[in-house]
Amino acid sequence: MKTVRPLKRNRTCIFEGLCAAIAALVAAPVLAQSPAGVPGVLAGGEVPELVQEGFTFTEGPVGSAEGGLFFSDIRANKTHYLDPGGKIAVIREGTNGANGLALTKDGELLFAEGEGKRISKRGKDGTITTLTEGAPGIPLLAPNDLIVDAKGGIYFTDPGPRPVVPGRTTHVFYLPAGAKAPIVIDARNPRPNGLVLTNDGKTLIVDDTLGVIVWAFDIEPDGTATNKRVFATLRGIPADHESGADGMAIDSDDRVYVTTVAGVQVFDSKGQFLGMIKADRQAANVAFAGPDKQTLYLTAREGLYRVKTLVRGPSRLGK
Repeated sequence: MKTVRPLKRNRTCIFEGLCAAIAALVAAPVLAQSPAGVPGVLAGGEVPELVQEGFTFTEGPVGSAEGGLFFSDIRANKTHYLDPGGKIAVIREGTNGANGLALTKDGELLFAEGEGKRISKRGKDGTITTLTEGAPGIPLLAPNDLIVDAKGGIYFTDPGPRPVVPGRTTHVFYLPAGAKAPIVIDARNPRPNGLVLTNDGKTLIVDDTLGVIVWAFDIEPDGTATNKRVFATLRGIPADHESGADGMAIDSDDRVYVTTVAGVQVFDSKGQFLGMIKADRQAANVAFAGPDKQTLYLTAREGLYRVKTLVRGPSRLGK
Protein backbone atom coordinates (compact mmCIF):
# COMPACT_ATOMS: atom_id res chain seq x y z
CA MET A 1 0.00 0.00 0.00
CA LYS A 2 1.11 3.56 -0.58
CA THR A 3 1.80 5.69 2.46
CA VAL A 4 -0.55 8.31 3.85
CA ARG A 5 -0.18 11.79 2.36
CA PRO A 6 -0.71 15.00 4.37
CA LEU A 7 -4.06 16.69 3.78
CA LYS A 8 -3.84 19.62 1.34
CA ARG A 9 -6.23 22.45 2.12
CA ASN A 10 -6.12 24.00 -1.37
CA ARG A 11 -6.64 21.41 -3.20
CA THR A 12 -44.85 7.88 0.61
CA CYS A 13 -45.34 8.84 -2.65
CA ILE A 14 -48.40 6.76 -3.62
CA PHE A 15 -47.33 6.02 -7.16
CA GLU A 16 -43.79 4.98 -6.31
CA GLY A 17 -43.12 3.14 -9.56
CA LEU A 18 -44.51 6.03 -11.62
CA CYS A 19 -42.43 8.59 -9.76
CA ALA A 20 -39.25 6.59 -10.32
CA ALA A 21 -40.02 6.06 -14.00
CA ILE A 22 -40.64 9.76 -14.62
CA ALA A 23 -37.48 10.71 -12.80
CA ALA A 24 -35.43 8.25 -14.83
CA LEU A 25 -36.73 9.75 -18.06
CA VAL A 26 -35.61 13.22 -17.12
CA ALA A 27 -32.22 12.22 -15.71
CA ALA A 28 -29.48 14.37 -17.22
CA PRO A 29 -26.18 13.29 -18.79
CA VAL A 30 -23.29 12.49 -16.47
CA LEU A 31 -22.24 15.62 -14.60
CA ALA A 32 -18.70 16.73 -13.83
CA GLN A 33 -17.56 18.27 -10.58
CA SER A 34 -17.86 22.01 -10.97
CA PRO A 35 -14.54 23.91 -10.80
CA ALA A 36 -16.45 26.52 -8.81
CA GLY A 37 -17.03 23.98 -6.06
CA VAL A 38 -20.34 23.24 -4.32
CA PRO A 39 -22.12 26.16 -2.60
CA GLY A 40 -21.56 26.09 1.14
CA VAL A 41 -19.75 22.76 0.90
CA LEU A 42 -16.66 22.83 -1.27
CA ALA A 43 -14.50 25.78 -2.24
CA GLY A 44 -13.57 26.25 -5.88
CA GLY A 45 -10.62 24.11 -6.93
CA GLU A 46 -10.92 21.68 -4.03
CA VAL A 47 -10.88 18.04 -5.16
CA PRO A 48 -10.61 14.78 -3.20
CA GLU A 49 -7.05 13.61 -2.69
CA LEU A 50 -5.83 10.06 -2.18
CA VAL A 51 -5.06 9.06 1.39
CA GLN A 52 -4.09 5.47 0.68
CA GLU A 53 -4.73 2.79 -1.93
CA GLY A 54 -4.07 -0.93 -2.22
CA PHE A 55 -7.31 -2.08 -0.64
CA THR A 56 -9.85 -4.37 -2.34
CA PHE A 57 -13.22 -2.60 -1.94
CA THR A 58 -13.47 0.12 0.70
CA GLU A 59 -16.80 0.94 2.33
CA GLY A 60 -18.57 1.87 5.58
CA PRO A 61 -16.65 4.98 6.75
CA VAL A 62 -17.62 6.43 10.13
CA GLY A 63 -15.75 9.05 12.16
CA SER A 64 -14.59 8.36 15.70
CA ALA A 65 -14.84 10.66 18.70
CA GLU A 66 -11.07 11.21 18.57
CA GLY A 67 -11.13 12.42 14.98
CA GLY A 68 -10.16 9.14 13.37
CA LEU A 69 -12.03 7.06 10.82
CA PHE A 70 -13.21 3.46 10.79
CA PHE A 71 -13.81 1.87 7.39
CA SER A 72 -14.38 -1.56 5.84
CA ASP A 73 -12.54 -3.50 3.17
CA ILE A 74 -15.46 -5.78 2.31
CA ARG A 75 -13.85 -8.36 0.06
CA ALA A 76 -10.74 -8.59 2.23
CA ASN A 77 -12.96 -9.16 5.31
CA LYS A 78 -11.18 -6.47 7.29
CA THR A 79 -12.06 -3.36 9.25
CA HIS A 80 -9.46 -0.59 9.36
CA TYR A 81 -8.92 2.45 11.57
CA LEU A 82 -7.25 5.63 10.40
CA ASP A 83 -6.04 7.36 13.54
CA PRO A 84 -5.84 11.17 13.87
CA GLY A 85 -2.11 10.99 13.22
CA GLY A 86 -2.61 9.35 9.83
CA LYS A 87 -1.71 5.74 10.63
CA ILE A 88 -3.99 3.00 9.28
CA ALA A 89 -4.29 -0.29 11.18
CA VAL A 90 -6.47 -3.39 10.93
CA ILE A 91 -8.76 -3.66 13.96
CA ARG A 92 -10.84 -6.67 12.90
CA GLU A 93 -10.31 -9.55 10.50
CA GLY A 94 -12.79 -12.22 9.40
CA THR A 95 -15.60 -9.66 9.30
CA ASN A 96 -18.05 -11.84 7.32
CA GLY A 97 -18.22 -9.26 4.58
CA ALA A 98 -18.94 -6.35 6.92
CA ASN A 99 -20.08 -3.35 4.91
CA GLY A 100 -21.64 -0.42 6.74
CA LEU A 101 -20.30 0.60 10.16
CA ALA A 102 -21.79 2.70 12.95
CA LEU A 103 -20.97 3.69 16.52
CA THR A 104 -23.05 3.46 19.68
CA LYS A 105 -23.06 6.38 22.11
CA ASP A 106 -20.54 4.36 24.15
CA GLY A 107 -18.20 4.09 21.20
CA GLU A 108 -18.82 0.43 20.42
CA LEU A 109 -18.56 -0.41 16.75
CA LEU A 110 -21.53 -1.92 14.87
CA PHE A 111 -21.28 -3.93 11.66
CA ALA A 112 -23.71 -4.77 8.85
CA GLU A 113 -22.32 -8.20 7.96
CA GLY A 114 -23.39 -9.07 4.41
CA GLU A 115 -22.05 -12.61 4.41
CA GLY A 116 -22.77 -13.12 8.11
CA LYS A 117 -26.41 -12.11 7.55
CA ARG A 118 -26.53 -10.25 10.83
CA ILE A 119 -25.96 -6.96 12.63
CA SER A 120 -23.12 -7.39 15.09
CA LYS A 121 -21.31 -5.35 17.73
CA ARG A 122 -17.68 -5.17 18.80
CA GLY A 123 -17.37 -4.58 22.51
CA LYS A 124 -14.57 -2.52 23.99
CA ASP A 125 -12.77 -5.77 24.81
CA GLY A 126 -12.95 -6.81 21.16
CA THR A 127 -15.66 -9.43 21.64
CA ILE A 128 -18.09 -9.71 18.72
CA THR A 129 -21.75 -10.34 19.57
CA THR A 130 -24.87 -10.70 17.40
CA LEU A 131 -27.55 -8.03 17.80
CA THR A 132 -30.03 -9.42 15.29
CA GLU A 133 -30.33 -11.94 12.47
CA GLY A 134 -33.78 -10.74 11.41
CA ALA A 135 -37.44 -10.75 12.36
CA PRO A 136 -39.68 -13.83 12.78
CA GLY A 137 -40.13 -15.29 9.30
CA ILE A 138 -37.84 -12.67 7.79
CA PRO A 139 -34.20 -13.73 8.13
CA LEU A 140 -31.64 -11.20 7.02
CA LEU A 141 -30.25 -11.77 3.52
CA ALA A 142 -27.28 -9.41 3.30
CA PRO A 143 -27.54 -6.28 5.47
CA ASN A 144 -25.77 -3.34 3.90
CA ASP A 145 -25.74 -0.12 5.92
CA LEU A 146 -26.87 1.18 9.29
CA ILE A 147 -27.16 4.24 11.52
CA VAL A 148 -27.90 4.66 15.24
CA ASP A 149 -30.55 7.03 16.61
CA ALA A 150 -30.43 9.03 19.84
CA LYS A 151 -32.24 6.23 21.73
CA GLY A 152 -29.73 3.60 20.68
CA GLY A 153 -32.02 2.04 18.09
CA ILE A 154 -30.56 1.02 14.74
CA TYR A 155 -31.97 1.70 11.29
CA PHE A 156 -30.50 -0.59 8.65
CA THR A 157 -31.00 -1.73 5.07
CA ASP A 158 -31.12 -5.29 3.76
CA PRO A 159 -31.14 -5.32 -0.05
CA GLY A 160 -29.98 -8.93 -0.22
CA PRO A 161 -26.94 -10.21 -2.10
CA ARG A 162 -26.11 -9.76 -5.75
CA PRO A 163 -27.32 -10.68 -8.29
CA VAL A 164 -30.64 -8.90 -8.02
CA VAL A 165 -33.50 -11.45 -7.93
CA PRO A 166 -36.75 -10.17 -9.50
CA GLY A 167 -39.58 -10.32 -6.98
CA ARG A 168 -37.33 -10.79 -3.95
CA THR A 169 -38.51 -8.57 -1.11
CA THR A 170 -35.95 -6.17 0.32
CA HIS A 171 -36.24 -4.28 3.57
CA VAL A 172 -35.45 -1.23 5.60
CA PHE A 173 -35.57 -2.20 9.29
CA TYR A 174 -35.54 -0.55 12.71
CA LEU A 175 -34.07 -2.43 15.67
CA PRO A 176 -35.17 -0.76 18.94
CA ALA A 177 -32.53 -0.56 21.64
CA GLY A 178 -32.27 -3.90 23.45
CA ALA A 179 -34.55 -5.73 21.03
CA LYS A 180 -33.57 -8.82 19.04
CA ALA A 181 -36.22 -8.64 16.30
CA PRO A 182 -36.27 -5.61 14.01
CA ILE A 183 -39.39 -3.81 12.79
CA VAL A 184 -40.02 -3.49 9.05
CA ILE A 185 -39.93 0.16 8.01
CA ASP A 186 -40.22 -0.33 4.26
CA ALA A 187 -40.52 -3.35 1.95
CA ARG A 188 -41.17 -1.48 -1.31
CA ASN A 189 -37.78 -0.02 -2.11
CA PRO A 190 -36.32 -2.08 -5.00
CA ARG A 191 -32.82 -2.09 -3.52
CA PRO A 192 -32.35 0.03 -0.37
CA ASN A 193 -28.77 0.84 0.44
CA GLY A 194 -27.48 3.99 2.14
CA LEU A 195 -29.39 5.84 4.84
CA VAL A 196 -29.03 8.86 7.10
CA LEU A 197 -30.98 10.64 9.84
CA THR A 198 -31.44 14.39 9.88
CA ASN A 199 -29.76 16.26 12.71
CA ASP A 200 -32.97 16.51 14.72
CA GLY A 201 -33.59 12.77 14.30
CA LYS A 202 -37.06 13.38 12.87
CA THR A 203 -36.48 12.28 9.27
CA LEU A 204 -34.96 9.11 7.82
CA ILE A 205 -33.56 9.33 4.27
CA VAL A 206 -32.88 6.18 2.21
CA ASP A 207 -31.59 5.74 -1.33
CA ASP A 208 -32.10 2.98 -3.95
CA THR A 209 -29.18 1.44 -5.83
CA LEU A 210 -31.35 0.63 -8.85
CA GLY A 211 -33.32 3.84 -9.26
CA VAL A 212 -32.96 7.62 -9.15
CA ILE A 213 -35.32 8.39 -6.26
CA VAL A 214 -34.05 9.16 -2.74
CA TRP A 215 -36.83 8.61 -0.21
CA ALA A 216 -37.70 10.33 3.08
CA PHE A 217 -39.79 9.13 6.04
CA ASP A 218 -41.09 10.83 9.18
CA ILE A 219 -39.80 9.20 12.36
CA GLU A 220 -42.43 8.48 15.00
CA PRO A 221 -41.71 8.53 18.77
CA ASP A 222 -41.47 4.70 18.85
CA GLY A 223 -38.89 4.69 16.05
CA THR A 224 -41.24 3.51 13.32
CA ALA A 225 -41.47 5.53 10.12
CA THR A 226 -44.42 6.98 8.20
CA ASN A 227 -45.19 9.34 5.32
CA LYS A 228 -42.83 7.89 2.75
CA ARG A 229 -42.19 10.49 0.08
CA VAL A 230 -39.69 11.63 -2.52
CA PHE A 231 -36.82 13.58 -1.03
CA ALA A 232 -34.68 14.06 -4.12
CA THR A 233 -34.06 12.87 -7.67
CA LEU A 234 -30.52 11.88 -8.62
CA ARG A 235 -28.86 13.62 -11.57
CA GLY A 236 -26.67 12.45 -14.42
CA ILE A 237 -27.65 8.78 -14.37
CA PRO A 238 -27.58 7.19 -17.87
CA ALA A 239 -31.03 5.87 -18.81
CA ASP A 240 -29.80 2.29 -19.24
CA HIS A 241 -27.80 2.15 -15.99
CA GLU A 242 -28.47 1.57 -12.32
CA SER A 243 -28.00 4.74 -10.31
CA GLY A 244 -25.46 2.98 -8.13
CA ALA A 245 -26.81 5.00 -5.20
CA ASP A 246 -24.86 3.71 -2.23
CA GLY A 247 -23.58 5.14 1.03
CA MET A 248 -24.74 8.53 2.29
CA ALA A 249 -23.73 11.28 4.69
CA ILE A 250 -25.32 14.41 6.13
CA ASP A 251 -23.73 17.63 7.35
CA SER A 252 -24.59 20.00 10.20
CA ASP A 253 -26.94 21.98 7.92
CA ASP A 254 -28.79 18.82 6.79
CA ARG A 255 -27.30 18.78 3.32
CA VAL A 256 -27.37 15.19 2.06
CA TYR A 257 -24.52 13.48 0.22
CA VAL A 258 -25.31 10.43 -1.97
CA THR A 259 -22.68 8.31 -3.72
CA THR A 260 -23.70 7.30 -7.26
CA VAL A 261 -22.19 6.18 -10.57
CA ALA A 262 -22.01 9.87 -11.53
CA GLY A 263 -20.24 11.01 -8.37
CA VAL A 264 -21.15 12.15 -4.87
CA GLN A 265 -24.34 14.17 -5.33
CA VAL A 266 -25.06 16.93 -2.83
CA PHE A 267 -28.59 18.13 -2.01
CA ASP A 268 -29.82 20.80 0.36
CA SER A 269 -32.23 20.04 3.23
CA LYS A 270 -35.20 20.41 0.85
CA GLY A 271 -33.78 17.96 -1.71
CA GLN A 272 -32.56 20.55 -4.21
CA PHE A 273 -29.44 19.55 -6.14
CA LEU A 274 -26.38 21.64 -5.26
CA GLY A 275 -23.51 19.97 -7.07
CA MET A 276 -21.21 16.99 -7.46
CA ILE A 277 -17.99 15.79 -5.81
CA LYS A 278 -15.85 13.33 -7.76
CA ALA A 279 -12.73 11.38 -6.88
CA ASP A 280 -10.46 9.46 -9.27
CA ARG A 281 -12.42 6.31 -8.43
CA GLN A 282 -16.17 5.82 -7.98
CA ALA A 283 -17.04 6.36 -4.32
CA ALA A 284 -19.23 3.79 -2.56
CA ASN A 285 -19.65 5.72 0.69
CA VAL A 286 -18.80 8.99 2.42
CA ALA A 287 -18.46 10.30 5.98
CA PHE A 288 -17.33 13.40 7.83
CA ALA A 289 -14.43 12.88 10.21
CA GLY A 290 -11.33 14.56 11.61
CA PRO A 291 -10.85 16.52 14.86
CA ASP A 292 -13.18 19.28 13.61
CA LYS A 293 -15.36 16.95 11.54
CA GLN A 294 -14.70 19.19 8.57
CA THR A 295 -13.11 16.62 6.28
CA LEU A 296 -15.23 14.48 3.97
CA TYR A 297 -13.81 10.99 3.47
CA LEU A 298 -14.71 8.93 0.42
CA THR A 299 -14.30 5.16 0.30
CA ALA A 300 -13.73 4.54 -3.39
CA ARG A 301 -12.97 1.04 -4.64
CA GLU A 302 -9.29 0.32 -3.92
CA GLY A 303 -8.68 3.72 -2.35
CA LEU A 304 -9.52 6.03 0.52
CA TYR A 305 -9.86 9.74 -0.35
CA ARG A 306 -10.59 12.96 1.52
CA VAL A 307 -11.37 16.60 0.87
CA LYS A 308 -11.56 19.61 3.18
CA THR A 309 -15.04 21.11 3.34
CA LEU A 310 -16.56 24.48 4.27
CA VAL A 311 -19.13 22.77 6.48
CA ARG A 312 -18.88 20.39 9.41
CA GLY A 313 -20.47 17.01 9.86
CA PRO A 314 -23.25 16.52 12.42
CA SER A 315 -22.36 17.09 16.09
CA ARG A 316 -23.46 13.58 17.09
CA LEU A 317 -21.03 10.70 17.20
CA GLY A 318 -20.54 8.97 13.87
CA LYS A 319 -22.75 9.85 10.90
